[in-house]
Amino acid sequence: MPRTRIPVVAGWFTEDTAEEEFRLLGTRCSGCRSVHFPREDGHCRNPGCPGGKLEEVPLSKRGTVWSCTDGRYRPPPPYVSDPGAPWVPYTLVAVELAAERMVVLGQAAPGVGVDDLPVGSVVEVVPGVLDEDRAAGTVHTTWNWRPVAAEALS
Repeated sequence: MPRTRIPVVAGWFTEDTAEEEFRLLGTRCSGCRSVHFPREDGHCRNPGCPGGKLEEVPLSKRGTVWSCTDGRYRPPPPYVSDPGAPWVPYTLVAVELAAERMVVLGQAAPGVGVDDLPVGSVVEVVPGVLDEDRAAGTVHTTWNWRPVAAEALS
């Protein structure tokens, strides 16, 4: 049975695209050229902005690790966590997107740990899965950060 894919937050990333085309989506102000993520639907958040129209823009696919840490404990309520399932640690990554002049947080791809993400290393955004409900046939999608192989950088 095919599963329904549901983004954790609609409009924050491309959906139903090939991995190489996957991007986070932000907004750019036509007045001051500031880029915002998460998306802004109202007005520019730049206090010095002269005013402008916000337009959707895909963010850079690659960035550099600014910082990272691992989550080795089960979060307390109200966070959703199945107490009957074994806890699987995860890695949280802060990635600097140089072109946009911002840092974006996200989980590392499955199997990628802190030791795989030295500060300054290059990572790329890829589609990810936050949660799967097999009984309901749904997959909640998100984004992950994955290291870029050295040979892919040259």
